[in-house]
Amino acid sequence: MIRHIVLFKLKRMESSKAKMEIMQRFKSALEALKDIIPELKSIEVGINVNSAEDYDVALVTVFDNMHDLSVYANHPEHLAAAAIIKDVKEGRACVDYEF
Repeated sequence: MIRHIVLFKLKRMESSKAKMEIMQRFKSALEALKDIIPELKSIEVGINVNSAEDYDVALVTVFDNMHDLSVYANHPEHLAAAAIIKDVKEGRACVDYEF
């Protein structure tokens, strides 16, 4: 099994409300992938409530193997979800590990 953990840092925005709206849209789009991509075994998306930290959104997903992770990563619906934050993403950190 592969656990895929990604942290996203968004750019500063005109308001915290605007930033929250984008994060909520991104979260909803990612969570919807569970019913669309069979290779995706589980998904959890969290919006950071600790303003003292740098990253804004955490994604934790589980796959049977790296091939299934690749199928997910290249799926058109995943790419559409990623496009939601494309213009406001400042940083991304990722770890994939076997368990």
